[in-house]
Amino acid sequence: MSDKNEIVADDAVLVKVEGLSKKFCKDLKTSLWYGLKDLVSGISGSNEDRLLRPKEFWAVKDISFELRRGECLGLIGHNGAGKSTLLKILNGLINPDAGKVTMKGRIGALIELGAGFNPILSGRENIYNNGAILGFSRKEIDNKLEAIIAFAELEDFIDMPVQHYSSGMKVRLGFAVAAQMEPDVLIIDEVLAVGDLGFILKCFKTIDTILPNTAIIFVSHSMPMISRICSQIILMEHGCAQFQGEDVGKAIDLYYRRFADNESNVVFTDHSIQLEEVELLNTAGGSEELPQLNWGDNLLVSFKFKSINYDEIPTFNISIYDKEQRPVALLHANTLDTDINKKNNSISFIIEHKKLQLSKGIYSLNISVTKKNSSEPILRVNSILVFQIIHKDEIWPSFLLETNYIKTI
Repeated sequence: MSDKNEIVADDAVLVKVEGLSKKFCKDLKTSLWYGLKDLVSGISGSNEDRLLRPKEFWAVKDISFELRRGECLGLIGHNGAGKSTLLKILNGLINPDAGKVTMKGRIGALIELGAGFNPILSGRENIYNNGAILGFSRKEIDNKLEAIIAFAELEDFIDMPVQHYSSGMKVRLGFAVAAQMEPDVLIIDEVLAVGDLGFILKCFKTIDTILPNTAIIFVSHSMPMISRICSQIILMEHGCAQFQGEDVGKAIDLYYRRFADNESNVVFTDHSIQLEEVELLNTAGGSEELPQLNWGDNLLVSFKFKSINYDEIPTFNISIYDKEQRPVALLHANTLDTDINKKNNSISFIIEHKKLQLSKGIYSLNISVTKKNSSEPILRVNSILVFQIIHKDEIWPSFLLETNYIKTI
């Protein structure tokens, strides 16, 4: 239950979630039958002791948290983890089967494309409708109207029916209304991923501005976005909180580890050369699946190939990709045949890069093998090795470069 017109103190808890749970049924007919049985038997949806029946599953299970003004909670997890279901409960779109939600003040939500808009009304009319729902008078909306239209960059289309808007236009209008109305609680799902880069940057500048006076719940698959604005985090898995707390970096590491494996992903091969073994030599800990290096350690990787019907020593191009699978570095290719050990049908070598200054996080190596005197491909394999850089600082630039500060006179 929420009171959208209540004036709340700056230090008050704006969002309080207690033991929230929601179950769904995998089969429509069975779901309708269960609903009918519950209606006839008078079972309320708040009985926390109810067990799962056949074909039912917990979309959200026993989630609790508190959020005050100036705090931002990040909800992360893979598809199907329960994030969107939780947001719909918080926004009042669906009722929980157990638990309680208390929200105070004005509440703005941006959880689905076009959600809260009447498609046959114009953008201008929808602004007034949404403002009225938030509890603003027509005069207050009049005062904010031009700022909303300008922020959404829809001056030429504001009187066009929303049903004719593109997905990007709907996002711009939805965020402009949600943010410019300065709600006490702002709920944002992944819809910002639809906008162009310029608008996304403008959205985050606005979030920075309103955050001191707002409690924000933010869902995204973009970990840089989560790291940038969130002070608390919940990592969800199968509806449950796998990790919860203020250590945003730890939750992000757990999120990425699900992708860390050593299985080869062969993109191309002409079958003349085969990668047999790749190994990180000077590990600082971790596991076989995710070896670790300390920031500043030397990168030493051993390679072994089986040369099936290839006599020349080819060129080996090894690239480093970050946790967002963006290429961040290319290691210099081999130039001298003496650097490579070729014996019978085996090719082996070790690469070394001194004082690796990649920032904290998870990285992977890709390799591309080409003919020596041309760029003709022989073999390309992605994610041949996944490793983790350990450092006390959580930053998002890919490199943390060693720097000397020189005192000036």
